[in-house]
Amino acid sequence: MKLNKLLLALPLSLALLVPTAALADSHGGHSTSETATEVSTTTPAAELRIALDTTLTEHAFLAVEAMRKGVDGAEDFDQAAGALLANADDLSAAVGSVYGEEGAAQFDEVWKSHIGYFVDYVTATAEDNQEGKDQALAELEKYKVEQSKFFDTATGGLLPAAAVQEGLDVHVDQLIMAFDAYVAGDFEKAYSLERESIQHMSMFAESLSIAITTQFPDKFDNTSADTPAIDLRATLNQTFTEHAGLAVMAMQDGADGAESFDQAAGALLANADDLSASVGSVYGDEAGAQFEETWKSHIGYFVDYVTATGEGNKEGQEQARAELDQYIVDQAAFLDAATEGRVPAAALEEGLTAHVGQLLAAFDSYVAGDYDAAYSSIREAYAHMQMPAAGLSAAIVDQFPDQFGATEMPAEMPKTGMGGMSDTGSFPFMWVLAGLMLAALTTVVAVRTRKQ
Repeated sequence: MKLNKLLLALPLSLALLVPTAALADSHGGHSTSETATEVSTTTPAAELRIALDTTLTEHAFLAVEAMRKGVDGAEDFDQAAGALLANADDLSAAVGSVYGEEGAAQFDEVWKSHIGYFVDYVTATAEDNQEGKDQALAELEKYKVEQSKFFDTATGGLLPAAAVQEGLDVHVDQLIMAFDAYVAGDFEKAYSLERESIQHMSMFAESLSIAITTQFPDKFDNTSADTPAIDLRATLNQTFTEHAGLAVMAMQDGADGAESFDQAAGALLANADDLSASVGSVYGDEAGAQFEETWKSHIGYFVDYVTATGEGNKEGQEQARAELDQYIVDQAAFLDAATEGRVPAAALEEGLTAHVGQLLAAFDSYVAGDYDAAYSSIREAYAHMQMPAAGLSAAIVDQFPDQFGATEMPAEMPKTGMGGMSDTGSFPFMWVLAGLMLAALTTVVAVRTRKQ
């Protein structure tokens, strides 16, 4: 069976599951067709990369969280593990759409094997069984070899087995070390490694998408997966989806009164602090202070909601929601003006309303003990964040087309199998607008801070 076709079809079918909706298309009226072609963020290659980015980073996020739930003996472990396996099922279903049931079963067996080995490691840790931990690690070593050969064969050598195995070494080590740190109570290290693991899988998505589009240029209209415009979209996609995942987990920590809450919230606040600094670096200290003030105002509304939930105060919940509704209107109007209409207020209001609703639904379901609904909302929120990433990146690229003109296929492949992100640091205004959007979407990062 030629597995290269599998990898080609898999992310394309996944991309159909989460449309970019109105935000991704709202910028079109501002560009000439020539400019839009030169700097497009929605080429076939771009969609491949974003689909891979979303699926692979979600895998890393869900793997870490499921492992923690397992060692804690949490009531929602089955649902956390189920979400991780559902992520794998999505991949297997895409395989089946190309190769039928047999091909899907073969892929499913290989992919889920390493999930099983992580579970074995968690179980052995909970039992203080060093021999069992060593056995699980040995099985993971065998898996890395098998998976590396898979990618080497699938890409016709464009991702050499040795390079992929080096990247898988990093991936496995990050997850194991994040778990070990969590068990040891070193929550700061645990969350730092979790974020690194998510970022690392985004890097692999880039390398894999470049390999596939290089291997099959005609199938992707000879477009590249590695341009400044697509780098921007991928960076925002990784940041926004990570936010959704970590936000709901921080809220769970807060609801549980977990010892790790401060570090969970800290991981979510880290990128927001960077964004405030970015605003100040472009517009000065006064502008940075104004940005911070605006950002903190809507955090308070989420804090009010969570506090009211803990107190069983329905009136307080309704008041917090009303404040959030007004904030959404204000933030949407601001971004509409900032992007000169490229992100229309109406479309942004709709997206922000959906996002806020998903996070609150996940929180409410978790508090109520409806873990099936909670994890369904978590995955929905994670996937939904592709939309603001697509819409905002399209608006920025359309607003500053001269900075996003590269369209050629890469001259050579990345040197490592789970490669490195392209440098997007030359677009400071992008980070300002990204910060403004993220400010609207990261409010739940610290929802429990005031209550704690």
